Amino acid sequence: MRRKYGIAGVFVTAMLALAACGGGGSTGGNPLDTTSAAPTGSASGAGDTGGKAVIGSFDFDESVLLASIYAQALEAKGVQVEEKPRIGSREVVYDQVKSGGLTIVPEYNGNLLAFIDPKATAATTDEVNTALKEKLPAELEALDSSPAEDKDSLSISKDAQTKQSLNTMEDLAKVSKDMVVGGPPEFKKRWEARFKEVYGLEFKEWKPTGPTTSDAIKDGTIQVGNVFTTDPKMAANNLVALQDPKNIFPAQNVTPLLHKASASETIRTTLNGVSAKLTTESLLQMMQKISVNKDEPATVAKEWLTTNGLG
Repeated sequence: MRRKYGIAGVFVTAMLALAACGGGGSTGGNPLDTTSAAPTGSASGAGDTGGKAVIGSFDFDESVLLASIYAQALEAKGVQVEEKPRIGSREVVYDQVKSGGLTIVPEYNGNLLAFIDPKATAATTDEVNTALKEKLPAELEALDSSPAEDKDSLSISKDAQTKQSLNTMEDLAKVSKDMVVGGPPEFKKRWEARFKEVYGLEFKEWKPTGPTTSDAIKDGTIQVGNVFTTDPKMAANNLVALQDPKNIFPAQNVTPLLHKASASETIRTTLNGVSAKLTTESLLQMMQKISVNKDEPATVAKEWLTTNGLG
């Protein structure tokens, strides 16, 4: 009897060992289990053909919108996506993409180049992108730039433009010492030296006004500010962007920035497809829905993707 129980025990042990071996490499799965699944982390898993992506954004609405467009377009292609909105400024976000903590961030090619190479003189989209390819570290990759462009500007009220005959940044140099200028918290650090070097601009005071810059110009808290050209409040607050004849502000095309080793080909082709259809006009229309109508960025992103056959 003891010999009989010993054989049975050996048989059960052998079957369990076979099951353990079969679960990881056999297409049939575990012979003792009627359910079968792809190995954990496998690119062949259902709905995961495009890999994974962590998508970050800067701390302003347009960046959140663009990140949501990227995220939803990638999810439609089977990519597993995690969104990390409103992380902060470029100084913070750039390092996270470079280290691989983020896979993707929606960038602006001209400001990205200026961040990497403060002495860069490239102005047009082609010039900026050529310089970016040379200057980006090996860990990073810039995909196709979209036609959509959101440029920095120094803007003033229409009333001030008329009364003081201010049309260009060169004109502003005549009166800038009596003006308070506003913009993002990092605005002074990034631009003070360049403004003085190129246009001779010196201001009475610099104020960190962030997303309230256009309103601050309207109510007189500041007289001139760094307002983006797709900000719907440019028109709503009757503001004018001063002309930049020396191209101190380079091309600012929306451009996906990737951590190269973390991005699949599905991610690359999908985001290039998004860039091909994103225009300045459509970006402005979407921002109006967010800023004026108070629609959620994710909802606006979904509408745009559906309209363009990408969602």
